[in-house]
Amino acid sequence: MTSGPPLPMRRWLPRPLPDTPTRVFCLPYSGAGASMFARWPDAADGTGLCPVQLPGRENRLREPHFGTYEQLARDVVGALLPAMDRPFGLFGHCSSALIVYEIAVALRREGLPMPRRLFLSSQVAPHEGPCGSYLTMTDEQLRAELVALSDSELDDTVLDLVTETLRADVEANKAYRPAAPVLLDTSITTIGWTDDQEVAPELMSGWDQYAEKVHRVVLPGVHHTFLGAPAALLHQFAEGMAADD
Repeated sequence: MTSGPPLPMRRWLPRPLPDTPTRVFCLPYSGAGASMFARWPDAADGTGLCPVQLPGRENRLREPHFGTYEQLARDVVGALLPAMDRPFGLFGHCSSALIVYEIAVALRREGLPMPRRLFLSSQVAPHEGPCGSYLTMTDEQLRAELVALSDSELDDTVLDLVTETLRADVEANKAYRPAAPVLLDTSITTIGWTDDQEVAPELMSGWDQYAEKVHRVVLPGVHHTFLGAPAALLHQFAEGMAADD
């Protein structure tokens, strides 16, 4: 059974909130919006999967960019806290794994409920970054990358706007320099992909400094395999959220 989120949350949660025992809030990576999770189911074995829509893209395109990861984390916590009324997790891939971590830091700082688990895919630990090919690309190269990744043809006006958003996201990534690892009172699952040419699984070991319990998983696939909601990834969500650790 599902229900529409309260009005203040509707900009952030484009899908109805699943009335499941647990939820995982899923953050899109640089330049993308919540529609990147279009092929994902609403739930994985009792764990609701909740795509989060960030400002400055898709149906929020006219809103200002979030600026910094730290500011975005505060905004996400302020908007989604009412939906964190049951055990919840956070998923981020590539750049959004850093946002997920910063959200957990914001929750810890405010003494708010902590996620049961962080699911961090294809990203090095914050103190070892920034990392990724987007960081050195020109606007023209970023634009070409968007065209290559799009499932449909984008007209020039839309492509200009999306490229502008991607550039702002890249700059936020480049500016993110947390002072030191924060040990979180939660578990972490790091998810690497066997043939990931962007972030090799062995580069993710630095996350061991951010939680007492870090589970390392390597799944078959490349950097963007997660978009198709592979069964092995859905299993990680269900298993991770069911675990007591």
